[in-house]
Amino acid sequence: MRFFLSISLFFIGFFLQAQDSSYNFNLLDKSLVENANAVVRLDEMAIEIISQRKMVIKQKRVVTVLNKSGNRFTNAYARYDDGTKIDHIQAEVYDKNGNRLDKIKEKDFKDVSAISGGTLYSDSRVLYFEYTPTEYPYTMEFTVETSTQNTGFVPSWYFLDGFMVSTEESKYRINFSSPDLKPEIKEKNFGSLQITKSESENSIEYHGLSILALRSESLAPSFKDIAPHVTPRMTNFHYEGYDGHITNWEEVGLWANSNLLKGREVLLESTKAKVRSLVSGVTDDLEKAKIIYKYVQDNTRYISVQVGIGGIQPIEAIEVDRVKYGDCKGLSNYTMALLGAVGVKAYYTHVEAGKDKIDFEEDFPDLAQGNHVILAIPYQGQYYWIDCTSQVHPFGFVGDFTDDRKVLIIKPDGGEIVSTPSYTNEQNQQLTEGTYTLHESGSITGSVTIHTKGIQYDNHFGLKEQPQDNVEKYYKNYWDNINNLNIKAYKFQNDSDTVAFTEQVAVDATNYASKSGTRLLFAANAFNKNKYVPNRYRNRKLPFEIQRGFLDEDKFTIEIPEGYIIEAIPEAVSIENKFGTYAIDFEEADGKILLKRKFFIKQGHYPNTEYTAYRDFMKAVTKFDGSKIVIKSIL
Repeated sequence: MRFFLSISLFFIGFFLQAQDSSYNFNLLDKSLVENANAVVRLDEMAIEIISQRKMVIKQKRVVTVLNKSGNRFTNAYARYDDGTKIDHIQAEVYDKNGNRLDKIKEKDFKDVSAISGGTLYSDSRVLYFEYTPTEYPYTMEFTVETSTQNTGFVPSWYFLDGFMVSTEESKYRINFSSPDLKPEIKEKNFGSLQITKSESENSIEYHGLSILALRSESLAPSFKDIAPHVTPRMTNFHYEGYDGHITNWEEVGLWANSNLLKGREVLLESTKAKVRSLVSGVTDDLEKAKIIYKYVQDNTRYISVQVGIGGIQPIEAIEVDRVKYGDCKGLSNYTMALLGAVGVKAYYTHVEAGKDKIDFEEDFPDLAQGNHVILAIPYQGQYYWIDCTSQVHPFGFVGDFTDDRKVLIIKPDGGEIVSTPSYTNEQNQQLTEGTYTLHESGSITGSVTIHTKGIQYDNHFGLKEQPQDNVEKYYKNYWDNINNLNIKAYKFQNDSDTVAFTEQVAVDATNYASKSGTRLLFAANAFNKNKYVPNRYRNRKLPFEIQRGFLDEDKFTIEIPEGYIIEAIPEAVSIENKFGTYAIDFEEADGKILLKRKFFIKQGHYPNTEYTAYRDFMKAVTKFDGSKIVIKSIL
């Protein structure tokens, strides 16, 4: 009784404090406004874990929006579904002087699906209010209370909302009714910030003050990697009808296998017979797996499904087989069932997918990590990986969506953290070979062949499925250093066995060379000129990273007009440093010019103090890639 009385008093005190405060913009500390599109005046969340099967969350946010780019930080929304109820929601808007302009009640919020296009059905919805300001700055106060039976996912807390937003005050508190419901919490990136922690017998609280905005900078690590935040996890929890107890990744895997996967691999006997006929006479398990993967690619399509426990549980394999569609969970489970029918073992695997490489944390087992599912197929001491949502990727190639990160493999005897394949440095190769003829008019005609592997393959092979208009637009953008470019013909070859893509392109262009009297001036490197130089910063704050290295090699033959000789040709250049290497060389042979180029960038993490050196390297590459040749007529 004393516990619940203290909780009631806690909630009353928790929210009364800010109710009489002024939201006058002029009261803001100027340091919080610098580099900011919005300032979070107050952000507080109170989480009440009443039992293993009940959790209440109350949140209040007060955000002063400084400009149009800051509108998205009001975060005036709340998600709900069959397992989560919105008990209260409200917003108020104030002008720059702190005068209230509007009060928004629950009926004024829009109620829409929380999942965008590509989702067939979902019970996940969101109430949101989108305010259209008449002037800046303005302040929005937003309060919401939700309750849920699911305690497997306790909200994380970020003391900053994103780049270009600062925080004046931030509070995060978790109350728990018994010691066995006390969450473990991982703290990250606090550094020297004003963030304090206090604990009592039944609560944990964090309090942050005056956290300045981080300016977004080129090549900065992902916001999640550098932002101050805390992540809680429950040892004892409940999720959609299933209780759980986890202390390590092995137990996470056991819980997931028993409650999410078991019994969902059943297929019709007719389906089993069909796929067994597909691999008839094939004895090698890897070859069988390739055949089944191709069958899934040809006969299913991806559609998201987010209903109830379906948010983390796959649709039954027999249902995917019937309707021929599914989400990443359903298609992975279905493919795993098909592989099992032909005697090939495969493991359902959770991964944090996306361009940024985000690892599962080996020392912090919980259900919240991961946003995608792929399959791991063990074969001769290693894993082969397939993404069953892709209808185009070759077998065993995951690309930059799930490469080089720690993931959770779910096995019948428990979970295991392993790493997906990495495509590093020289593995991401592009070889460009070509010949072009420079005409006396300044126009050029030529042909180029581009071979790509690794992540560079991932960036190119999709061209094969594009219509002609899109292909031509792509090359005109890719070679935007060539004015008046015309794509005469192209041909693609996608070798999925070796994971290599080849492009053969015939081009011409008018006025490529500049004419001055009897002379022609032109840039020798027409078909792979570096265009990227990262932004300049007078006072770089953040470290930087090169997530994926690459190797470009180029060989071009340039034919000059008859009756012309070379008057000026660039000297060879060679640069080598900790970031990579660059070399370009020009030779004259039989009236032709041979250009050889090599550009290599290493994957790596670097402190902010080395950013200028890296930028200077890229500037040098751009400069030498633009080196010009002068030829003159002798007739």
